[in-house]
Amino acid sequence: MHFIDKYFKITESKSSIKTEAIAGFTTFLSMLYIVPVASSILSDSGMPKDALITAVTLATIIATLLSGIWAKVPVAMSVGMGLNAYFSYGMVKGMGLSWEQALGVVFLSGVIFLIVSLTKLRTWLIKSIPSGLRFALAAGLGAFICAIGLRSLDIIQISNDGLPELGNLNSTKIWIGLFGVGIILFLSARKIHASFLIGIIICSLLGGVFGLASLPHQIISTPASIAPIAFKMDFIGVFTLALIPTIISLLILDLFDSLGTLAGVGAKIGLFQNKDNKGDKVLEKTLQVDAAATVVGASLGVSTTTSFLESTSGVSEGGRTGLTSVFCALFFTLSLFLFPLFAAIPDFAIYPALVVVGAMMFLEIKNIDFSDLPIGLGAFFAIVLMPLTYSIANGLAGGFVVYILTSLALKQYHRINLGVIILGVLSILPIIVHGIFLKG
Repeated sequence: MHFIDKYFKITESKSSIKTEAIAGFTTFLSMLYIVPVASSILSDSGMPKDALITAVTLATIIATLLSGIWAKVPVAMSVGMGLNAYFSYGMVKGMGLSWEQALGVVFLSGVIFLIVSLTKLRTWLIKSIPSGLRFALAAGLGAFICAIGLRSLDIIQISNDGLPELGNLNSTKIWIGLFGVGIILFLSARKIHASFLIGIIICSLLGGVFGLASLPHQIISTPASIAPIAFKMDFIGVFTLALIPTIISLLILDLFDSLGTLAGVGAKIGLFQNKDNKGDKVLEKTLQVDAAATVVGASLGVSTTTSFLESTSGVSEGGRTGLTSVFCALFFTLSLFLFPLFAAIPDFAIYPALVVVGAMMFLEIKNIDFSDLPIGLGAFFAIVLMPLTYSIANGLAGGFVVYILTSLALKQYHRINLGVIILGVLSILPIIVHGIFLKG
């Protein structure tokens, strides 16, 4: 006990092992929904859902454990919401990549993120992108995954004319989905822990009542094998010009998603504040874990791994050290054996969570200064292009190009730094080359 106290500085942080355990369990409950949700979304790429349930859980355990032991912070990590949707619906279904190639893209973005986290490139990249565009990327991603959730629930359908319209409201599944969205929104607004998990359970039970879902025949079993998806990354064809924006998009979104999450968690306890540079060192270690976890996750067969804002629930319960993350990882280890429960959850109980997560991510729009013309116009095009084109990369390119052109038109040359130019060129160049190729 003395070693644990000394290693995690529990007494120094004015906490206790009991408090850290309660905090870890609270974070676990708040995040448990990610196992069925992420595995269901990723399975739409063609990967077997059974293997994904195990892989998502393992990725969560490893990433969260590293966060506790290496970075020593009460920050849990798992497969990122939104980025998993982009993996299935953007890269695989939208761009026509195989899921093996998409895993290769995730792996490469993780390696680059790890290099960035170990060098001064991280600071340069962060300072290069205007904050308004960063918030626009988050809002656009939110709109993108909310649209996916509504489409998947058949609340929105595409007409014969190619235009979106309301689905058949006589469908019981649609009404269960709408009820699930309402329940999760209500519980989230009331700041109820595990609001997503509660919503998923209620929708699953309603599905059983109306004969749309079957209850599991057992609760506990051995985990499914991850052999069908582990170490299946395909790098052939990944090193092409057309995939550069996608790799950059994943890199930037993971970096800023992590920074935003860590800022939210750290604000409650002053975790990353500068105290003789200790705050920066802790942040660097946490980002290193985040990047390494993405590399490990891609090897296991899942999309980009990132820090989770649900960690604030554990912090609110008194979690102050990395021991909170260790306990959270241990609880997720127990969930490995709940495979029958996760496998029995129907899709229409999953997608309401996606709609609400998207809506919450879209709220980042409040941080954008639309009175600033270059920022406002760049943000607008970044946000609308993501859901309309089903591509984060297109939104990223549109945002950078409009920002640069508007800054030039206003002769505000100081806005256009080297980082913005490089990222803008890398984003738009493949689109130009692809257009020329098609024309020819």
